[in-house]
Amino acid sequence: MTKEAALEALKGVKYPGFEKDIVAFGFVKNIEANEGNVFAEIEIVSANPEIAKAVEDEAKEALKKAGASRVEISLKQPKAPAQKSNSQSGKNIAPHVKNFVMVSSGKGGVGKTTTTVNLALALAAQGKKVGILDADIYGPNVPRMLGVVGKNPEVVGQKVKPITVNGVEMMSMGSLMEEGQSLIWRGAMIMKAIEQLLRDILWSDLDVLFIDMPPGTGDAQLTLAQSVPVTAGICVTTPQQVALDDTVRSLDMFEKLHIPIAGIVENMSGFICPESGKEYDIFGKGTTEVLAKEFNTIVLAEVPIEPAVREGGDEGKPVAFYAPSSETAKRYFDAARKLWEIIEKVNEEGIASNEAIQPTLPEGVSACST
Repeated sequence: MTKEAALEALKGVKYPGFEKDIVAFGFVKNIEANEGNVFAEIEIVSANPEIAKAVEDEAKEALKKAGASRVEISLKQPKAPAQKSNSQSGKNIAPHVKNFVMVSSGKGGVGKTTTTVNLALALAAQGKKVGILDADIYGPNVPRMLGVVGKNPEVVGQKVKPITVNGVEMMSMGSLMEEGQSLIWRGAMIMKAIEQLLRDILWSDLDVLFIDMPPGTGDAQLTLAQSVPVTAGICVTTPQQVALDDTVRSLDMFEKLHIPIAGIVENMSGFICPESGKEYDIFGKGTTEVLAKEFNTIVLAEVPIEPAVREGGDEGKPVAFYAPSSETAKRYFDAARKLWEIIEKVNEEGIASNEAIQPTLPEGVSACST
């Protein structure tokens, strides 16, 4: 039994809730092998004892199946400190931002970016200093929705100033690359890009930075959780069951990363006829209520389909700013008020959900030191 064979065996151990294995995440810190005896040092990001036990048990089983006669695992995990932080060291690469709100979705096409933009504008209209980080690397649509396609940000020394539009600061990969250019990047490059968008952008002292995440659960979400203490997460979905199936995974991701769930936004919840003003439940409505109760959170808003939303998104004139009296805008404003109350509550408690702390990945996440 060699080090190489043991490492190969541990590549079969998936980190609970994710598709990547503990070796790919860099959680395996050391391996010693002597004939049939194997010692492995593993460091995980969660303080949850159930996750620690699952990793340890699966690692032992994988090594024994590979031929080890005796296995010893030294498993380390973070303890929950008194202050709110996403790591044992309190790592925060953008400390001047007071609150970070991760906007996520289980799948694409459910209106996540539309929700992010309009919630940000609604909160800014209520007197808060707000920014938007478009971290959806593969589909950066925030510039179009804010009407700043083709506008280049100002470079100051080695850093970049965010673009300010409608009273909100914004930065997106779409503003840093040629329009229509594709990004064919591996996970490590995405993770590095998100870190740079947080560290190397000259954000003001913001009350809230909304972060529009790529759909799904993966490298980008983990990178964000390791880089800054995320105050709260919002999940965007549509009422159909096929969307709700993926929403469960997104909510579960928040729990595994110990990010307080601010609520669910049920998008495309009904259709408002522009001629009669009557609302029709063409895709269903209210289906997220059960999920909200299951994950001990609330439905922040049921946002209907309204032609003005689509038109505003395409033309760079979001309804929360350009049509504040519309029914959809009113629901965004109400959701923003609820969100701020939740942010204040999280900060008052000074502790993340499940009496745990948002975790951080160890340094060298994409490498394994043996």
